[in-house]
Amino acid sequence: MSEAAAAEVHGHEAIVDQTEPSLTPGNSGKLGMWVFLAGDAMTFGAGIAAYGALRYQNVNWPDPADWLGISLTAVMTFILICSSVTMVEALSGINHGNVQKMQRFLALTVLGGIAFLACQAFEWHHLIWGEQLSIKTSLFAATFFILTGFHGMHVTGGVIYLGTLLTRSFQRTFTVSDARLVEVAGLYWHFVDLVWILIFTFVYLI
Repeated sequence: MSEAAAAEVHGHEAIVDQTEPSLTPGNSGKLGMWVFLAGDAMTFGAGIAAYGALRYQNVNWPDPADWLGISLTAVMTFILICSSVTMVEALSGINHGNVQKMQRFLALTVLGGIAFLACQAFEWHHLIWGEQLSIKTSLFAATFFILTGFHGMHVTGGVIYLGTLLTRSFQRTFTVSDARLVEVAGLYWHFVDLVWILIFTFVYLI
């Protein structure tokens, strides 16, 4: 192999190491996020399982469609799915050294999260003050507010997380080596989106 070819291969490996870090002790941020998400997944799993068990045992459980706005929630779900796509594009941008693309799509992801929270605030306002539904009304209401509220806290955390990352990208120059920061943030955001799809399916649709 010529020296030029060897240098090209070595350079390619360096880029791969920067953009696709493996789960090694040196990549503590990604490993730490996976551990956090594993614990969070068990928490959400327990919550959804408890909701299912309570609903199965209660023959008087109301039809969610009688209380919840499926159309609005479908829009909320669509917004979160779109925000996952923009998150992928943000990571693609920094992986290719295109900081402006990363900033543009990261901003769209943050806006998607804010739009979702605004819709959820509208839904809660309607249920609490319009339908007189509260966490003390019934098991259905209690499990609904706990599950959607806990998820809403995660979306709020994600908006703050991504907003901080976006702000930092304007304060200093981001390079390809910063792709792992965006990748770790993306893991969190995709997890939040996936959990919402489960909540939407089990709480709103079934």
